Amino acid sequence: MNTRLLEVRDVSLSFGGVRAISDLSFDVHAGEVLAIIGPNGAGKTSVLNVVTRVFSPSSGSLKCGDQELTRIKRHEVAALGIARTFQNIELFEAATVMDNLLLGRHRFAQGAWWQQVLRTPTVTALEEASRAAVEEVIEFLDLSAWRNSLVSSLPYGVRKVVELGRALATQPKLLFLDEPASGLNPEETKHLAFWIDDIRTDLGITVVMVEHDMSLVSRVADRVICMAQGKVLASGTAREVQGNPLVISAYLGT
Repeated sequence: MNTRLLEVRDVSLSFGGVRAISDLSFDVHAGEVLAIIGPNGAGKTSVLNVVTRVFSPSSGSLKCGDQELTRIKRHEVAALGIARTFQNIELFEAATVMDNLLLGRHRFAQGAWWQQVLRTPTVTALEEASRAAVEEVIEFLDLSAWRNSLVSSLPYGVRKVVELGRALATQPKLLFLDEPASGLNPEETKHLAFWIDDIRTDLGITVVMVEHDMSLVSRVADRVICMAQGKVLASGTAREVQGNPLVISAYLGT
């Protein structure tokens, strides 16, 4: 029986009179790749924003293990082993790839403030450990050629990989990817598929991705949820969901 890593129950999110999510319930199981699909405006990204505490739900429960996410502060999410990427790349463009990835280590111990001021051996050892962890991510994602490059100088596809790398640098147990294939060419999307599979199998990280590219979804997802109007419309394998008449209607109309 699969371990339930995330439990979403009866979650709703409203902006004024607009209901982005409506009584939504689903589970995420440890070790799976779960894809959330649906037409524009279905509430997919809102789900990620609620789970990662960008927004607070209007009602409902979000549990990661034994922790109720609605009761913690936004900055405490990463400490639970939850990381994410964004639809629009959120990197520090004036910083190097290495510096952006090191930001992902912020959730780990940095030493007391006085140790940082005095540059004690403890702080030095912690910094060396963070750099070693980031170097592993750089090697994993083939980013060595851009290690010291400014993000502003990088092609779009490489920036997407850097953002993925920053999320991996937090060493999450649950990784949310918001349209990771958006803007990528077919070759880049192919590499992304390999990385998602390796993230799950080699790093042991559970992946939840919001995605429109059904070729990628079909290739990497164990399970698919289709949303429409803030609710789960259908769930199952990629083939089952794609063939569901309700899903076809939601995308194409009746």
